[in-house]
Amino acid sequence: MKPVFCSLLLLCASFLAVTAALANEQKNAKWRADVYAELGKAPEKARNRLNPLENDPDAAAAGRLLFEDHCAECHGEQAEGGKKAPSLRAPEVQNAEPGAIFWVLSNGVVRKGMPVWSRLPEPQRWQLVRYLKSLGIAEPASSAREAAAKP
Repeated sequence: MKPVFCSLLLLCASFLAVTAALANEQKNAKWRADVYAELGKAPEKARNRLNPLENDPDAAAAGRLLFEDHCAECHGEQAEGGKKAPSLRAPEVQNAEPGAIFWVLSNGVVRKGMPVWSRLPEPQRWQLVRYLKSLGIAEPASSAREAAAKP
């Protein structure tokens, strides 16, 4: 009887994990349709801007501190997304031009609750861009589960 109970418990836990992963993917799909589209609205002149701090070795570290102070509450500690805001480690963000990210930071997405960050000095906004780009694309939840299951 115990092995059956353990198997049932394991099956239920697996079901919950898969359900949570699917719910997260659906949430990200919603964000992709709405918020990530904002990156595409950046004017060509803004998209073509290069990050003047791209090669500054301290820019990503400074950007991380700014992110923790201003962004993590909504976007999550690792920029993986949260209840209020999407993942910034999604391909749409990570593959976006630095200038487009800077433009969204500067102009916000007010109707979606993202504030305008033009009150931050321009170098700080570029530090945030540098930090975000340093994160890379997040590993999909299914790949992370598969990696954890390997002996």
